[in-house]
Amino acid sequence: MSVEVERKFLCNADTLKKLEEIGAVCVGQRQIHDQYFDTPEFHLTLRDMWLRKRKGCWELKCPTAEAQSGKQGEAAAALCTRYKEITSLPEIHLRVKEVIKEDRESEAGFSQEDESWLSKLNLVCFAEFTTARRSFTLKEEGVQVDLDQADFGYHVGEIEVLVPEGGDEQAALEKIRKTAEKLGLTGDQRVKGKMDVYLKRNHPEHYAKLLSEHIL
Repeated sequence: MSVEVERKFLCNADTLKKLEEIGAVCVGQRQIHDQYFDTPEFHLTLRDMWLRKRKGCWELKCPTAEAQSGKQGEAAAALCTRYKEITSLPEIHLRVKEVIKEDRESEAGFSQEDESWLSKLNLVCFAEFTTARRSFTLKEEGVQVDLDQADFGYHVGEIEVLVPEGGDEQAALEKIRKTAEKLGLTGDQRVKGKMDVYLKRNHPEHYAKLLSEHIL
């Protein structure tokens, strides 16, 4: 399990030029199809937990202890998000059941192919979209910059550092701060992610609930 430390930013006509100027190297382009799941009562997302299927594999993003406590520290850290990324299906299943308080044993097992556990836990797809992504790496070790164009018309960039469990998140925040500075990013407000925009446009009730709980 790793922790994804990330800062989003709005792309503009100068973004590619800036990336070139700071020595970023394009490492590929790809299409990403995502499906997100929750109960009709939003048990997961109201706890800032995001169950996602991407390229046939399951991931669960959960807030770190610092994020849950609201301890963000300096302003630069407040512009970032920090999530634990869980990719083990048995662990995902266990954590989801803990939240939903489902006591019945699933007979489906933990196969990537057998998805009957979704219906047993009353999980339904609430968001589905495809993103065209261009990824860049920097000389600064471990820093990746992604430029995303979602199929619903939203364009956003992400500066990301993956930290091993128990690793130095503060060092990751500093790498992101330096990269943002090199890209000339300004502003003291978090930039909306793809999910924020998708929910606001397509599921305003869900979006309003998450806003009221300060999740988004």
